[in-house]
Amino acid sequence: MGVTPGHVSRQCRTGKFKCQRIGSNYVLPESTVKRLRYLEFNPDELAHTYRKKQQFAVQRHYRVNPNILGILAPGANDTASLVYAKMLKQTCDFIGFRLGLVEFALDKVQQMIEKANEDPAIQGIFVFYPIFKDERDAQIRDMIVPHKDIEGLSRFWSDKLYANERFLDDAKKKKAILPCTSLGILKTLAYVDNLDELSGQTFEGKTITIFNRSDVVGRPLAYMLKNDGATVYSFDITGGLAMKSGSTETPVSRDEALATSDIVVTGVPSRAFEKVRGEELKENTTCLNFSFVQNFEDSAKRKSGIYVPRVGPMTIAMCIRNALRLYDNNRDIYESQSSTVDWNSYGNLISLRNAA
Repeated sequence: MGVTPGHVSRQCRTGKFKCQRIGSNYVLPESTVKRLRYLEFNPDELAHTYRKKQQFAVQRHYRVNPNILGILAPGANDTASLVYAKMLKQTCDFIGFRLGLVEFALDKVQQMIEKANEDPAIQGIFVFYPIFKDERDAQIRDMIVPHKDIEGLSRFWSDKLYANERFLDDAKKKKAILPCTSLGILKTLAYVDNLDELSGQTFEGKTITIFNRSDVVGRPLAYMLKNDGATVYSFDITGGLAMKSGSTETPVSRDEALATSDIVVTGVPSRAFEKVRGEELKENTTCLNFSFVQNFEDSAKRKSGIYVPRVGPMTIAMCIRNALRLYDNNRDIYESQSSTVDWNSYGNLISLRNAA
């Protein structure tokens, strides 16, 4: 999928690409470059870098290995949920977390979340949405107590984000957390664009379009990028809004937004969405798609400087990052209590061994 720098280098060394070698670099003629496919970035390697750091932190600095309760809808038939559940299980096994994946009857959701909120052996709760597939899912997000909300989706954390409050205490020792998918996208964009991560400045001077204004991903992401210096064009079914720190939100058209954007992020889970086309973009735009539905035409991928087709591994890496941060914020409590969980008391334990 796509052509990586390593692949180009190998093709040059073997003579499959016509090129000129200058020192340790290869110079390719324009005719060769035009034949190459777009550069596609696989987030697995970046996510693995975070996993290794997290594994080291758990092994060296944690007296109690955190326990995470993962909640799946009854039947667990949603493909996306199963994919994320598998990734979370593999990551927890790798770094030393204990993950209990459970499902229970819908009328038990509130009862079980309240039980997990009060259970001193549970350090984090992860819900694989959708559960009810309606407004009740938003209610579930706010049922989880903030110090166990490792997805960072409750109103408590949203309020911190929208107010750009990055710490919980005046001493600035306890850091706030951010929604894990939005944070995964931000970290991926900073990495592929080779940006220095400076608080409030990482995306200074960048213009970024986002097609998705959901409370789960798109809206938090827009505020995160705006808080880090970007001019953001945020789109949903009602149209676009221009957002910049210190300015009021104003309407913006799709044509204007795409023609001026350095980065375009899409997450529209509908095949009816008008895909982004190459002629709408500047040269070398960074394009990232986080929906299971592809939102970019091939022409857009070819015109992009780099194309990121998914962020799932980074979502999980940032979820664990949140869990570690919340553990650090409450270390004195967790390390003075029991770490044994009766997983069966929460519902039916799920094995992913034979899951599709």
